[in-house]
Amino acid sequence: MQKFLQQVFLDNTIKSYLIVFACILFAFIVKRFISKYFARILYKIFSKKGKALHKDAFVNLIIPPLELFLLIFISFIAFDKLYFPKDIDFKIYKITLRVLLDSLSNAIMVWVFIWLCLRAIDFAAMILEEKANQTADQSENQLVVFFKDFFKVILVLIGILLILRFSFNKNISNILTGLSIVGAAVALSLRESLENLIASFIIFFDKPFITGDTVKVQSFTGTIEKIGLRSTRVRTEAKTYLSVPNKQMVDTIIDNITLRTQRKTELKIELSISTSTEQLKQFLFAVKQTIEAEPTVEKYHVYLMDTGKNAHIIAIDYLSAMPQDIDDYFALRERINLKTIDILTQQNLQLAAANTEVVITNKQ
Repeated sequence: MQKFLQQVFLDNTIKSYLIVFACILFAFIVKRFISKYFARILYKIFSKKGKALHKDAFVNLIIPPLELFLLIFISFIAFDKLYFPKDIDFKIYKITLRVLLDSLSNAIMVWVFIWLCLRAIDFAAMILEEKANQTADQSENQLVVFFKDFFKVILVLIGILLILRFSFNKNISNILTGLSIVGAAVALSLRESLENLIASFIIFFDKPFITGDTVKVQSFTGTIEKIGLRSTRVRTEAKTYLSVPNKQMVDTIIDNITLRTQRKTELKIELSISTSTEQLKQFLFAVKQTIEAEPTVEKYHVYLMDTGKNAHIIAIDYLSAMPQDIDDYFALRERINLKTIDILTQQNLQLAAANTEVVITNKQ
């Protein structure tokens, strides 16, 4: 038996192969238990003292990459005890097979480690997103998603640089210098895209609006559905889906309707110049009673705004409470308009001859 174990095969004894195989088998068997143990230690480090929330979620996220990392790490240490066979150490495009396998093993180690870090970021984002869901402010959810993706991209770039350094023996400083020059050239050619990216940071931190807000921008009114790195998506009242560059959303004047404390409506009625003072008083009194009967109207003004050769102009301004669904607002306007027309009909009042329509101006 001893003689058999001392036999040499591919520059290594059978005993050496068995020891390496036993180490890898042992690592495969105990990797689950060791991974759970290290995962609990990591959780205690990252979690607040005395808190045991989301422990299972953290362990489930960390264990798969941690198991693979431990198995590969122990396997590489075990294989390092073997002599690389000279018979199979041939060259592949000026690179020996041994160097190629070393480079590949280093790349795998770096990739698994980056995967482990990405899972840690997913766990942190999950906790932060859960906390953000407990508040009414949806901007925190956007920040969590944005920075999760941002840090993931940074980690992947770091992983690529580490692979270039340890697998291909490239000088990272030279690569970074080259990337900075290329980055400057790209920045000049993509100036508008960079402006939109910077504008997205301004929107995230200044918060002129958040997802779910109804805003009026330039000539359209709609609801913010998504704030991206380049543009903001808006669902208009006509149900069209607009993509507005973030730079325009920052540079232009935006009316955030959701943040209004009240919504104002203006109604102007031009009555015939022959309408008497008593009729005007009765009409004003009736309109005031109509508006007072609306529970959502918090403040109003009904008054004779102007008079002249052609008409008596009655101004009706009222402020309705916010937040208010747009359908409820349209229904309120319709009720007040119809009741005003009923009052005109009941009191036999005539509109001015020059303008035979009730002029309604709404500020959105």
